[in-house]
Amino acid sequence: MTSRPVRGFLAMLAAERGAAQNTILGYERDLEDYTSALAARGLDPLTADVAAIRSYLQQLSEAGLAAATIARRLSALRQFHGFLYAEGHRGEDPTVTLKGPRKTMRIPKVLTLEDVDRLLKAAESGITEAKTPVARLAALRLAAQVELLYATGLRVSELLALPAASIHAKRDHLVVRGKGNKERIVLLTDAARQAVERYRSAMDGRKGREPSRYLFPAEGATGHLARQVFARDLKRLAGRAGIAVESLTPHGMRHAFATHLLQNGADLRIVQQLLGHADIATTQIYTHVLDERARAMVRDLHPLNDER
Repeated sequence: MTSRPVRGFLAMLAAERGAAQNTILGYERDLEDYTSALAARGLDPLTADVAAIRSYLQQLSEAGLAAATIARRLSALRQFHGFLYAEGHRGEDPTVTLKGPRKTMRIPKVLTLEDVDRLLKAAESGITEAKTPVARLAALRLAAQVELLYATGLRVSELLALPAASIHAKRDHLVVRGKGNKERIVLLTDAARQAVERYRSAMDGRKGREPSRYLFPAEGATGHLARQVFARDLKRLAGRAGIAVESLTPHGMRHAFATHLLQNGADLRIVQQLLGHADIATTQIYTHVLDERARAMVRDLHPLNDER
């Protein structure tokens, strides 16, 4: 059962920071693991000192957790203990002197333009090859989703929760409500708009169809298609396109969107706005991908790099 200090912290995240439900659940999991470890030693968040927290982090390391995961846990602990101190539940914050593990820069694997082209062509082929109306509607939906992801760089949660009225045939943009309940404008390509309209026409043509507020409706508590269903459909599409299934995720389309824009000369600040990153440092991960490719190009193509 979640402790009272943790419940208070999670309530603050929701009320004051407007944190998304998935973010709150992530903090809850991390803090429940932390408080359980403390309880096993007869401690709690109000009595744990620096040594106890350092010992907990050491346990995580010995359990084989990645440095990035431990750093994320430490970030959660710092915010939690900062909250306890600010609210007067503790007289000091025991995390202020703690240092996290050194994280290595993780460069995302990015689809090439040829990969994306094959993926989009495979999605189109799925429409023409569909044998039943149900299969054709599913293929139209997947084609619209892939076109939208690559055209906009949306997060998969943003894509699947799009309102049905968010995309208009005569509008070249849509307003997205992203992390922290913040709104941003993303631009649409003609191909994405056409793919959505084609899918929407097929949806409207179904007999007995009940209207939904979502563009990609489904049965279930959320009312829209689940992430797992879309991820499964995308994996199958990757297989048909001849792309390594393990290398393609919904987030991979977002990586491709950002990297291909930067490759073609887009300004980093503009890409930051389109992706909805609060901090440009998050967007800068994509420049590392380009740096790697630039180094490879110089190494392979520069005339002075020829072996003598």
